[in-house]
Amino acid sequence: MEKKITIQDIADALGLSRNTVSKALNNTGVLAADTRQKILEKAAEMGYRRVIYISEPSPAEKGEVKELALITQNMPYGSHFGTYALNTFQERMSKNNYRLSMFPVRDTEIASLNLPMGFNKEKTAGIICLELFDPEYIEMLNTLDIPLLFLDTAADIDMTQINADFLLMENHMSMFNLTDTLIQNGYRRFAFAGNPGHCRSFSERYQGFVHALSANQLEPCSTQFTGRSVFSDSQTLEETVNRTLQLPEVIVCANDATAVNLIRALKKCGINVPGDILITGFDNSTESRIVEPRLTTVDIPSSKMGYIAADMLLSRINEPDMPYRITHVQTTLKFRASTGDLNF
Repeated sequence: MEKKITIQDIADALGLSRNTVSKALNNTGVLAADTRQKILEKAAEMGYRRVIYISEPSPAEKGEVKELALITQNMPYGSHFGTYALNTFQERMSKNNYRLSMFPVRDTEIASLNLPMGFNKEKTAGIICLELFDPEYIEMLNTLDIPLLFLDTAADIDMTQINADFLLMENHMSMFNLTDTLIQNGYRRFAFAGNPGHCRSFSERYQGFVHALSANQLEPCSTQFTGRSVFSDSQTLEETVNRTLQLPEVIVCANDATAVNLIRALKKCGINVPGDILITGFDNSTESRIVEPRLTTVDIPSSKMGYIAADMLLSRINEPDMPYRITHVQTTLKFRASTGDLNF
């Protein structure tokens, strides 16, 4: 019988305390990002299977507990929108006698198109995919003939060719409206920060940004901050800021994490936000509300998305022949100090 991997096993393998490993696996407490990532990667490598359902069925809900799988390349933590969505997803599913287990998928499994360690196809009633953006791996999951739900997805996947349901936030028009509002307030030099190819949401946000510029006969004035590697570490980001000869008036960021990192880099370089440059984000994360200056952003109803995701997957399990759905949840602009005083 295969040995069950425990938190202590992972702690021993890494030379860390059990408490530290528990924080990483349960998304609790304060932990350095690189430490958390190292723990998650080791957990996946060792075949750790984490059951993450909220509660056991009550006596009044007696019956068979059915298995669901969360498959992810990067387990969300902290104020990532997926963390809140998963909490409410689990709450709804556990009340329906479903147990959710997390299966981190390693790069080697992505490359070889293998299912994650410990995953049992025969016992899995449904799969939810979060932070899973590899098109070939998505297509492989499509062949399993198991109800599939994607919470965001790959930028370049044709969703109409995948037998799955997709739940995304509204990205294009909210980013269009955010950018257009700044243009109507007299700003003309814009740049986008982030990698549009990272995921579908980033791609749609970039398209909304470009659409707003085009509608006003403008083009992005800089591509210095658009790409995969600029935000890989703080030093690279600061170097990019320093070597940009003429900063734009506004940098529209793919998400709040990008915006917060950029604000910090600009401050280190002696550049004031919003005095010298305006910055916007997307997510309405906790960080967006405590960073100085407070960040203009777009609110995602993350917790409510978890309930919607649960209802979508439940309905797919119960009615497998219904038409597949691509659903966008409405988002809301939040203007704050990082864009100064605006006229509406």
